[in-house]
Amino acid sequence: MDFAWPDEIEALRCEALEVGRAAAASLSIREESWVRGFDRDFSRQLGERGWLGMTWPREVGGHERTALERFVVTEALISTGAPLAATWVGDRQIGPTLLANGSPEQIARYLPPMAAGEVTWSLGMSEPDAGSDLASLRTRAVERDGAWVIEGQKVWTSFAAVADHCYLVARTDPDAPPHAGMSEFIVHMDAPGITVAPIRDITGESHFCEVVFDGVVLPRDALVGKENGSWQQLMRQLEHERGGIDRLMSNRALYEDARATADRSNPTAAQEIAAIETMYRIVRLAVIREVIGQAPPGFSAVTKILGTELEQRIAQFVAATAGPAAMLDGRVSRAVVYAPAYTIQGGTSAILRNVIGERLLGLPRR
Repeated sequence: MDFAWPDEIEALRCEALEVGRAAAASLSIREESWVRGFDRDFSRQLGERGWLGMTWPREVGGHERTALERFVVTEALISTGAPLAATWVGDRQIGPTLLANGSPEQIARYLPPMAAGEVTWSLGMSEPDAGSDLASLRTRAVERDGAWVIEGQKVWTSFAAVADHCYLVARTDPDAPPHAGMSEFIVHMDAPGITVAPIRDITGESHFCEVVFDGVVLPRDALVGKENGSWQQLMRQLEHERGGIDRLMSNRALYEDARATADRSNPTAAQEIAAIETMYRIVRLAVIREVIGQAPPGFSAVTKILGTELEQRIAQFVAATAGPAAMLDGRVSRAVVYAPAYTIQGGTSAILRNVIGERLLGLPRR
């Protein structure tokens, strides 16, 4: 089989690599660029190039390009360490979610700024004691006097300290079964009653945040989709979050640097490089399967597990290649201490293996 891209796709890929390398040239750390590389100016540049909202309709600021075109652009940018964080959540999942579930007014209001790279979104999902188990969340949205009043707390909310908007999941029917009583809302982060506290992680960075909603009043039309219908909407949104190339490429740039210096005459090192390269190609093809619509619902759990566990293996390889220097402050030590996060953020591997067993394989629950 010929796995080469058509000429026009390859030309686009090469262009994106050039842009990404230029954007990352001055950065000392290029890993997790879609999480930690926050640069609003670069987001606007992507919007000007038409590289945001690439597959969306033109009437809402999109460009009606193919999913493969978007894939090669995002893969190239992440692989080079280009700073994508300011626009990543909106482009990856909020835009597609609003296209699927938002009102015409919401689509017309929120998608054009996303496609222009002018706004940053955060995700209000995880809570204390409700991380991967979203159905157990307790943040409440109560309808009162023609508005929604939000009370509750979110945690591990990336970009909340700098975001313009938050896509919030809250419980709207406390008496319904856990999966049946949740709804989704658009929250403007400058609304009264919102307190954001950045959380400093082991790397010294603080893109994660804790967010408290204390009597935050939202207009009635802040509701996205169906009231108490969040679970079905959320499952599709998580396909966008878990099944993308970002879950495979986070530390690819560091791996390529380490591979170039590895002692390939050492059989152990050579075998590990072969194993990593083999699995990298397998997972990449699995992601492409998602991109072109050949994967069954829920398959993103497979790509997310395989991709993030490979990223952890890469961190171990990089540390082994660096030797004692891995203990010094820098990219390698950062990669080692950050690696456990790969299989936690976006849904733990334990939870996702349950998803695979129940939804893909049809295994009975015990």
